[in-house]
Amino acid sequence: MKIKEIIVVEGRDDTVKIRLAVDADTIETNGSAINHTTLEQIQHAQVKRGVIVFTDPDYPGQRIRNIINEHVHGCKHAFLTRDDARAKNNKGIGIEHASIESIQKALRDVYELKRVYETDIRKEDLIKYGLIGGPRASYRRNRLSELLQIGHTNGKQLLKRLSMFQITYENFEQVIQKVLQEENNEHQ
Repeated sequence: MKIKEIIVVEGRDDTVKIRLAVDADTIETNGSAINHTTLEQIQHAQVKRGVIVFTDPDYPGQRIRNIINEHVHGCKHAFLTRDDARAKNNKGIGIEHASIESIQKALRDVYELKRVYETDIRKEDLIKYGLIGGPRASYRRNRLSELLQIGHTNGKQLLKRLSMFQITYENFEQVIQKVLQEENNEHQ
């Protein structure tokens, strides 16, 4: 699988793993210490070939995404679930620990982040489906985020993330129904 865009990753181990999964070029941010020179390099890559931001599903990875989004517009985003990125010995989370298949799937299912945040999904919908403020809210949010491939979110971030990635109400409802059905099946 050849990727036209340049993939932004956190470090050298991520680059090695990406290159085992796909034919692609990478830019390494050297962890969350992303600097002005790296941001300029990412901006140049975005203009020339496009960029896919593919960081670890943890706080530093999200921080790097946010910094890039502030400085470079129109990037695409690929996400791994925390489970897909977990080391076999449970001593780390990162792209370097993911399977080749998980990386390929994440890169097939990229999202383009839009600057206009509009959605027909409302906070009331999140409450109605028990995604915020309920006893199973965290589980449901994690499963919804996993199925939609929008990255791990907390209750405050979920609506914004659904909006940023232009998830339609129909798609949201279809996926949340699947989550609720899975949960129901577990309890039978």
